[in-house]
Amino acid sequence: MPTRTPFAMPSDADPLSPLDVAADLLTMLRTTTTEPRPDIQLEALTLAVAADLPVLLWGEPGIGKTAALTQLAASLDLPLTTVIASVHEPSDFSGLPIVGDDPAEQGVPMAPPDWAVRLVRAGRGLLFLDELSTAPPAVQAALLRLVLERRIGALQLPPDVRIVAAANPRSSAADGWELSPPLANRFVHLQWTHDHEVVVRGLGGTWPRATLPRLAPERLAEAVDFARRAVCTLLAARPKLVHQLPNSESRRGGPWPSPRSWEMTLRLIAFATASGVSRDVLSLLVRGTVGDGPGLELLAGLDRLDLPDPEVLLADPTAEELPQRGDLRQAVLDGVVAAVRSRPDRARWDAAWALLVRALETGAPDLVVVPATTLASLRRDDWDVPTAIENLAGVVTLSRRADEAAARAKTATKVRR
Repeated sequence: MPTRTPFAMPSDADPLSPLDVAADLLTMLRTTTTEPRPDIQLEALTLAVAADLPVLLWGEPGIGKTAALTQLAASLDLPLTTVIASVHEPSDFSGLPIVGDDPAEQGVPMAPPDWAVRLVRAGRGLLFLDELSTAPPAVQAALLRLVLERRIGALQLPPDVRIVAAANPRSSAADGWELSPPLANRFVHLQWTHDHEVVVRGLGGTWPRATLPRLAPERLAEAVDFARRAVCTLLAARPKLVHQLPNSESRRGGPWPSPRSWEMTLRLIAFATASGVSRDVLSLLVRGTVGDGPGLELLAGLDRLDLPDPEVLLADPTAEELPQRGDLRQAVLDGVVAAVRSRPDRARWDAAWALLVRALETGAPDLVVVPATTLASLRRDDWDVPTAIENLAGVVTLSRRADEAAARAKTATKVRR
């Protein structure tokens, strides 16, 4: 009786073939679950996807960019279409010319590739442009219209299609290119790194769950107003930040400020405000859109937009809570003193002293030294000294003595030298 080879087709009575058993094992290895878990990278990615902004994930090979996109598509129930940008021709993104019935009358239409047609038929999906940093300049130029206008040849992608790309740094990319400035400026750039605990738990079968941010309907108008005030306040004070193309080629391939990227930033702030995400998540997104320098300036300005109005505090020094953070509390006190200087009268001056006493009782005493000294210099001859000054006199005197001691020590050091 002949023996059955491992690759022979088994009959109903035969046991499972080795390949069937191997397939079962592979299925078990691929079966994983998800769990809610704080992950600022994933939160930043899902917020940018919800805001319908193209995202570019930067990370070393094997860091998990592709796996994260696959898991994201599965969590959001979106069909995933992966396109390796570096192995395509420019015509694959701009469209292939085909001759119609009457080219002289109708022109030559540009036929889209099959993957774009499938996305349109599905009506929704996640388009993943992988290996973007290995795409040559001609292909990058062809991608401009796809990323910004969502058009491929004569085909318009549906509104429910989101675009996410991935790239390796040029130093670790296979025959890599720097990203062109026009293409780089169309993306929200996120640095993708691995988290040891996430990787260990994921290899054990449980990965973080990707969920879109929940937007509070009642906060939408407030969020739009806040985002517009934040961006416009900064750019009004720092007009050079409106458009600032970096000098080096490598930095031009990353995030930098332009009217386009500021508009993207405004959208991200509005979505972050309406969903209540953490400041760490917003920081990743803002710095990944306009760069570290302008992004950090904007984030500092956001803190100050939430500060109490100096006029409200002067009307009632107990009306609002003072910030706990020292720099923000200092900004509030300086703002109150500046308001008194711009429109001085006895009632406002007394209210400012009451506020300084409150700040002294609830926070670090050194924060009131400069505002108290400045406020004292605004006194008019016919204004009586309020009793509140007595509570601050010791702090100001102690501060002056400390400054004098520091000055004497500095002078003595110079003499010894």
